[in-house]
Amino acid sequence: MKAGKIIRIVCLVLIAGVFGFGIYSANKKTPLSEKVWDERTTVGSMDAENYFIIYTDLVCPYCIAFENAILENEEEFKEYIEKNDVLVEVKMTDFLYEFGEAKAINSRYSAEAAYCAKNEGKFWDYYANAVKTIWRDFFKGQGKAGFMGLNSKDKDYWIELGKEVGLGDSFESCVKNNDTIEEVVENTGKVAKVIDGGMPSFLFNKYSFSGFDLSWGWEYVQYYFDKGLESK
Repeated sequence: MKAGKIIRIVCLVLIAGVFGFGIYSANKKTPLSEKVWDERTTVGSMDAENYFIIYTDLVCPYCIAFENAILENEEEFKEYIEKNDVLVEVKMTDFLYEFGEAKAINSRYSAEAAYCAKNEGKFWDYYANAVKTIWRDFFKGQGKAGFMGLNSKDKDYWIELGKEVGLGDSFESCVKNNDTIEEVVENTGKVAKVIDGGMPSFLFNKYSFSGFDLSWGWEYVQYYFDKGLESK
């Protein structure tokens, strides 16, 4: 066989190999374990086919409205994510402190407290109690005007929410000493680079949007979840 023909064959084999590797790389799915911030703030299977992210802030009235709609329909929510093979991750931030016009200090306090609870393995207990309490005491009756009352609280308010779900002295010390502040700031910085809009923001598979109305309920949550499934 002539040298020129051999070289052409070798080149074709190499090109085919590179092309095949490119297809494989494009189709290779990044494991969810490499995408999530912390498995302790997720619900669903880490091997799920669908990945929904909720970017939130506990002093944001629209965030609380969305999250409360889920908690008031918890059974439907659990059935939905199980039936549709969804992993949901809550990415907690102090977005309204870092980027909001009011520089809401309780945005930071609440995020630090949520991270302290997470580090003690009680994120979901703390999160559910905080959402339900804030909705009931501030936003359900007052609407977004309840923000001013919520933002007037000190750290003791967030500590008390933790005590109500069994968090003790180490949690209180964590909140008072700002032990999670670096993690909060780092993660909020990550959010600012990926979202387009305010809080809450969502990335459900490839479908992204922001905002939620205070009067909306579970039917709107499910509508957006369905849009996320359709976007895959």
